[in-house]
Amino acid sequence: MSMNNTPMSERVHIGFFGKRNAGKSSVMNAVTGQDLAVVSDVKGTTTDPVYKSMELLPLGPVVMMDTPGIDDEGELGNLRVKKSYQVLNKTDAAVLVIDGTEGVSPEDKALMERIRQKEIPFVVAINKIELSDPSVEETVKKELALESDQIAAVSAAAGEGIFELKEQIAAIAQMEETEKYLVRDLLDPSDIAVLVVPIDSAAPKGRLILPQQQTIRDILEAGAISVVVKETELKDTLKKLGTKPKMVITDSQAFSQVAADTPDDILLTSFSILMARCKGNLEQAVHGVTALDSLEDGDTVLISEGCTHHRQCDDIGTVKIPRWIREYTGGKEIRFETTSGTEFPDDLTKYKLIIHCGGCMLNEREMKYRLSCASDQGVPMTNYGIMIAYVKGILKRSVEVFPEIYKLL
Repeated sequence: MSMNNTPMSERVHIGFFGKRNAGKSSVMNAVTGQDLAVVSDVKGTTTDPVYKSMELLPLGPVVMMDTPGIDDEGELGNLRVKKSYQVLNKTDAAVLVIDGTEGVSPEDKALMERIRQKEIPFVVAINKIELSDPSVEETVKKELALESDQIAAVSAAAGEGIFELKEQIAAIAQMEETEKYLVRDLLDPSDIAVLVVPIDSAAPKGRLILPQQQTIRDILEAGAISVVVKETELKDTLKKLGTKPKMVITDSQAFSQVAADTPDDILLTSFSILMARCKGNLEQAVHGVTALDSLEDGDTVLISEGCTHHRQCDDIGTVKIPRWIREYTGGKEIRFETTSGTEFPDDLTKYKLIIHCGGCMLNEREMKYRLSCASDQGVPMTNYGIMIAYVKGILKRSVEVFPEIYKLL
């Protein structure tokens, strides 16, 4: 991935929802001016959520999301409907597409209720307006209790009302401007930050992983200096620099060696811990990791990743973390379950602890959803870097750069 590209997690996510053949895909294609989704008169053409990163003026970088029909039937259809509802968890702006020739259905009402519960900005697009009764707009507005600026009458086939719908989407989809940084606010101009990046079988060939790219960019934005080394080169690099660096930021898997090689008067943290702060879950994750001390034989721990990748023979999520936890607990018989990508259980009550990745591939809304699910169900949740630092006995040192968190330990 080029460092010039906007990561998916930082794009506005716009979801198109509705019944089969309401014209979700057609409306999305019309809004973007591109054939992003397959269109057919056959019900259920869209069988899985479709994601497309693109530029959409006047918004800028977005992810357009087409979903299966919310009225699908049968065992497989129910799974597709569940997938559509899951897409809501990452939706920054929702477009509910209603077939103007049929009007509002119970499925439309149920989805609208869920959208409102999640406080997702939305527009209701009445499609096929050229074939509909002239009163359909007022009827839909009344049945769904809509304001005038929450409804749009369109014809995807004729291109009518599409410009106005696009303007409405842009008005509700502006991402909240937040002053959340990875590391920029911790550095002064000309400070040196040393980044430790292991190059092993799990490292993507020819590129750095997203948190490493984002951290380098944030250091540059601060006017500071980034020095990137492998863990085997850190000790020698620190000797050669001549100027003491402000901090060392490491990949969590190399925490032990890096901690041993970094003098105590240099701040130390990890990409994963920086990501936890940026995503707003650092304090929750620091509290949650202490659940490791109360694990008993037969307890189940969920290890969840926000992305999907090919599992390596010594994969961190399925191999290393379970091994470190068993060692930390003195060999207790802990059960481990894993999820990846968009999969995240609705019912978390069976788990004694959730260990999540840094979440670099998840947008803010979805990460907050997962955190709130865990909190609401009383299940402790932490992340990879904090867990590794904790079991290695270096967590307090790893959060010293954040005084408000440091004082909690």
